[in-house]
Amino acid sequence: MILASTSPARRAMLEAAKVPFLAEASGVDEDAATEALVAEGASPRALADALAELKAIRVSLRYPGTLVLGADQVLAFEDGTRLDKPLTRARLALQLAQLSGRRHSLFSAAVLARDGRALWRHVGVARLGIRPLSPAFIEAYAAHVPEAVLQSVGGYHVEGEGVQLLASLSGDLFTVRGLPLLPLLAQLRELGVLPA
Repeated sequence: MILASTSPARRAMLEAAKVPFLAEASGVDEDAATEALVAEGASPRALADALAELKAIRVSLRYPGTLVLGADQVLAFEDGTRLDKPLTRARLALQLAQLSGRRHSLFSAAVLARDGRALWRHVGVARLGIRPLSPAFIEAYAAHVPEAVLQSVGGYHVEGEGVQLLASLSGDLFTVRGLPLLPLLAQLRELGVLPA
C-alpha cells in the first residue's frame, strides 16, 4: 500500500499499527483544490473527503494495480468557519486566540483507491472544546512548540503539549491526529492487506 502523504503523524500511526506501506507526496495543490471546493459550497466534512480522494486517485494513477491511501483533515467551528495549518508562530498565536473557550470539530477523511478509482472511504469526526487560554499562555505556547505543530490544523498535537489546550474531547484520538485508523484497519483486513 502507498500512503499518499508525507505526514509524520499518519506515518507514525500506520507504523505503530504494523501496516506495511510506502509514503509518497500526492502533488495535489491543496490550496487550489480547497478554494474550488469551498466555492462550490463543500461542507468541512465533504472538503476533507474530497481532498483525501484527490490525493489517493492522483497517486494511484502513478502506480497501476497498487492500493493507495489518501487522507486529509479539516477543522471547523460550529458555524462552519475553518482554520488551516498556521504555518507561522504569529498565525499560531492568532488561531489559538480564535480557539480559546470554543468548541470545534475535526473531520479526518481516509480514501482507498486503486487505478484511479475510489474503493472505500470514511470520515471520522471528533469534537473538541478548548479551555479559555490566557494571552500569556498563548504567547508562551506559540513561542516554543515544535515546528511540526505549525503544520497541523489548529496548531496542536494532543499526543504532546497540545493536550493542555483541551477542556473536552468527544471521538477517538486517531481521528484527532488525522486518520480514522480503526475503520481503516478493518477495511485493510477485509481487503487482505492485513491478516484477519
